Amino acid sequence: MEQRQSKGRRALRIARKTGIGIATVLVILGVTGASWNFLATRHDRKANPPPGHIYDVNGHAMHLYCTGEGSPTVILESGRGDDFTVWGKVQPALSRVTRTCSYDRAGFGWSDPQPGARDGLHIADQLHALLIKAGITTPVVLAGHSAGGLYARIYASKFPQGVAGLVLVDASTPIPLPSPPFASAMDEHSNAEFMFVKATVALGVARLMGQCDAVPKGLEAYAGWIKGSACDYPQLDEYVREYRATDDSHGQGAKTGPFGNLPILVLSQDPKWAIPDFLSKRVTQKDWLWASTAHDQEQAAYLQLSTNSRRVIATGSGHYIQIERPDVMIQETTTLIRQIRSTNVSTAVIKRQPVVADSK
Repeated sequence: MEQRQSKGRRALRIARKTGIGIATVLVILGVTGASWNFLATRHDRKANPPPGHIYDVNGHAMHLYCTGEGSPTVILESGRGDDFTVWGKVQPALSRVTRTCSYDRAGFGWSDPQPGARDGLHIADQLHALLIKAGITTPVVLAGHSAGGLYARIYASKFPQGVAGLVLVDASTPIPLPSPPFASAMDEHSNAEFMFVKATVALGVARLMGQCDAVPKGLEAYAGWIKGSACDYPQLDEYVREYRATDDSHGQGAKTGPFGNLPILVLSQDPKWAIPDFLSKRVTQKDWLWASTAHDQEQAAYLQLSTNSRRVIATGSGHYIQIERPDVMIQETTTLIRQIRSTNVSTAVIKRQPVVADSK
């Protein structure tokens, strides 16, 4: 009996030592991975300083990148979690038509985080202050993607004299239709998945797997800046701050408009777009069709914002029209700019039916 107890105690000690050893190794690997990711990110950012200028806004650095010449100036507002590089396929072309500027919201890309709420009103105030610092004082065309479209709408309501037109790129709507049946489960899954992503970035696993160096096709010219921003861990926390302010931003957006005869271009994704690969095992075809139809109706409702609105459906494109169908955004935004330049908006022809942009 004593011999058995002695063997049991030795086995327990060995198990404890083994557990401590494994835990120690994991801690060392975690610290090493985190340090590697931090140093590699700092190196990439130092080796690839952002284009354009850094301005002091309320005591915090904000990045603005302007190219081209002409009026009105187009200001590109990214969706939640994106920086200026997401416009890499459209800014060079639009710059041949008029002055075009992309920027990084506070906490993303090369802009410092700013204290306070991250709702649409605060974001609009910070963009307005940035434009004043940059000397952009004439009315601009705001082009906003996803949540950026909602922010653009809020900006246009708060600073109406500073906006010559809006381009809503598959923009978020302030009062969406009822969520599809799978939405709550998707939210729970997404939260868990996002926590996993944060951990892989923080511990250097994402960098080890090559995810920090991935550059979308067609954005090779932006490769250095994309790599310098891809695995910058603090930006994930900024994403969470904006996400938590979503309800406030929706409430603010719901109080805006209509905007009279302000020229508005609504660019919408293809309602027949297939289920993305990352959702294929979580969403049924029936539920996806329900969600696509609801989203299409939400997009159509944006036409009510102005008597001078027009909608274009980018066939063959999902949510990121500026990446998947940049030709549509370039062509239609150019048309809007020329309209603003040459047409008295009060006599512009109203076009309510959506135009379908053919696939390449």
